[in-house]
Amino acid sequence: MSADGGTYAPAPRPAPVVEAGEFVVAAIGLEHGHVLGMCEGLIGAGATLKWVHDPDPVKVERFRERFPQVRVARSEEEVLADPEVRLVAGAAIPAQRCALGLRVMAAGKDYFSDKAPLTTLEQLAAAREAVARTGRKYAVYYSERVHVETAVFAGQLIEQGAIGKVLQVVGLGPHRLSAPTRPGWFFDREQHGGILIDIGSHNVDQILHYTGAAGARVVNSQIANYAHPEHPGFDDFGDANLVTDTGATGYFRCDWFTPDGLQTWGDGRSFVLGTEGFIEQRKYANIGTQDGPGHLFLVNGQGEQHFHLDGEVGYPFFGQLVLDCLQRTETAMTQEHAFTAVELAIRAQLEAADLSPVPRPR
Repeated sequence: MSADGGTYAPAPRPAPVVEAGEFVVAAIGLEHGHVLGMCEGLIGAGATLKWVHDPDPVKVERFRERFPQVRVARSEEEVLADPEVRLVAGAAIPAQRCALGLRVMAAGKDYFSDKAPLTTLEQLAAAREAVARTGRKYAVYYSERVHVETAVFAGQLIEQGAIGKVLQVVGLGPHRLSAPTRPGWFFDREQHGGILIDIGSHNVDQILHYTGAAGARVVNSQIANYAHPEHPGFDDFGDANLVTDTGATGYFRCDWFTPDGLQTWGDGRSFVLGTEGFIEQRKYANIGTQDGPGHLFLVNGQGEQHFHLDGEVGYPFFGQLVLDCLQRTETAMTQEHAFTAVELAIRAQLEAADLSPVPRPR
């Protein structure tokens, strides 16, 4: 199990939906380790990884250690000019992800961004306009749902009516800071957007998905730098309350206070309350045991059930995304959902009360 979320990439669960060479992809922008999980997922769905580009040769070599078959592009333009490439996956600095996506879509290719896919409402407006104008996809890797087996299974249970109508979703997103391993941009809000955008967009995605909502409003939100005054542009805590257009409520908390004694990088959990039952996910650990990740608990009128799902469910999102790009459908995730999740995260960040002990500039 990875010590920090920045290098966490689930083991591959191959489920190819295309033949070799039928769907060619590339990676541009290696600032966040999530790009490894993004590419693993695509390859597992049958995609062919052809190119990688990043201005940092050290990052490129580390990427090639994981994917030795990939070719190193001399420039971004070499990738974008290749007519074989259908989709570009990228995990650039968050504030630069939208600009990369605009270039990718202008080149006639679909774009697959790490979360958060952008950091400002102005970028969101530009991305929406580019999608409408080019007809290309701006897909998002909300990994805490699409690349976690308990999260996938929870969605399936909800669709089957296992807990009735969803009334509330609570998401907890603690992460280990591992400060010495973090690049400078990680502590600069202009670059990462803030905790409710960076981590919180994961949680908003889950609230919308599990409630079946098309939208929501931010009721209140808070951010703070409680314990890292040496990085005044950094949020080490944030939370928010939402009300969805289905009438359900959502609450999420994000923080960088995972203690060193925890067996993994964060005790990520989700609680979904329905009219006929509830679901708890213990995504990355069942603390106090060595049972590993992937625990889901379901309680409804039929009783109590504990599912240990590690290696049992897989990640259908990637195959669905590949087929969506080929068939121009929206099975994996609608474009509106991808954008609405980050829009709400941005609004929560912008509207947040700052609880920091020392006042900070906004």
